[in-house]
Parts: sequence; C-alpha cells; structure tokens
Amino acid sequence: MLFLLSCTDAVFSMMMLKISLKHQIFQLGVVFSPILMAIAAQAVPVQTHVERVVSHLVGVMDTTKQADNNPKAPSVRMTTCRVQMVEVPEMVYLYQEQALTKNLDHPYRQRILQIKPSEDGQTVISESFKVINAEQLIGLCNQPETSRKLTLETLDKSVCSVFLKPKDNGYIGNTPPEGCPANVRGALTITNTILLHETGMDTWDRGLDENGNQVWGARKDSYQYRWVQ
Repeated sequence: MLFLLSCTDAVFSMMMLKISLKHQIFQLGVVFSPILMAIAAQAVPVQTHVERVVSHLVGVMDTTKQADNNPKAPSVRMTTCRVQMVEVPEMVYLYQEQALTKNLDHPYRQRILQIKPSEDGQTVISESFKVINAEQLIGLCNQPETSRKLTLETLDKSVCSVFLKPKDNGYIGNTPPEGCPANVRGALTITNTILLHETGMDTWDRGLDENGNQVWGARKDSYQYRWVQ
C-alpha cells in the first residue's frame, strides 16, 4: 500500500513539473515574442521592404467610405503608379496625385515619391518631391507603364520624407520629429504619420503654424484611404 502511494505521489509530482515547465515556456514566449518578431523583420532584406511598400502604395485608394459616414470628411481619391527616371532606371520612383472624387481631372496635390532604403538599412524612406510643370502629368497613371518615363528635370525641390518600419502585416511611418518645412494654408510645418495595412492606408496629415498650433489636417481621426483597385 505504501509502495502504491509512493508511485502515485511520484506521478503527481511529474505531472506538476510538466505543467510548471509549460507555464514557464509560455511566459518566455510572451516575453520574447516581440523580440523574435523584430529579429524576423530585420532578417528580411531592406530592398524587400522597399518593394512591399511600393506594392502597397501603387493603385487607387479613396476616402469615400469615411466621407459617407462623416459629412465633414472630404471624399478624396489617391492614385499612385510607378514611373521611370531615364537617368537612373534602377531607382524606384512613384507618381502620385490626389483629387476630390467629384473633381478628378483637377488634382490638388501632385508629387513624385522616391522609395529607398535608409543608409543604415533600418527603415524605408519615402521622399516626396514637388513636380515642375505638374499640369502636364495629370492622368499619367492612366498610361501604360512603359510610357511613364520622366527625367530628373521633372523634379522640383524635396518637400518631406517619411520613414517607414514594418508593423504587424504592414508598415508605419513618420515624418522627422521636427516635421517638414512648408508654407501651405497658414502652416509653416507639416507632420504626418502613415499606417499601411491590409485594407489600405490611414494618414494623420497635420499643418502647424509658427507657434506649433494645428491649423489644418487630421485631429482625432485619420484620413482613411481604402482600396478601389
């Protein structure tokens, strides 16, 4: 009888030891999971991240759904496509225009984006340039990709850069902490946060005056762009 009790106690002790070990392994998994995810993100070549960001940006998105639910929100369409700079065909450039959905032939913003890795290979940079003779490029994305060839002379000054890092199944990007210099509708500085995700893109585009007060742009809610095509 004593032998049976001893065996039972031994089995019970082994079971409790296994449960304890599983609990410790689970706790370690919870602690190290974000670390492992960060290591995995770093293991992906930065050029792969560049291509993923490009793939996410290229296409047509709009804020129609948000505007339908909020009369104060504008209905805006954003169209983005690849272009080739003939002097540097190996570099990645995008043409992007934004227009009110009721006035697509008259975009209020046109720009060229250069998508490239940072020098340290830790982030993807989206550098925005103004365009010279912008009206000549309206509707450029409707042309076949083979016809979308530009020269570096098309580029005006660099306006701003957004620095993107992997987040979950997408990317999150921010302008520099001090923002970007501007002179747009009373704003002398522009800041932006961009979130690329599976249904499109959210942006918190804000204009600040000389005292750092917000004069336009997203406040609590983001501008919510969703895929059209």
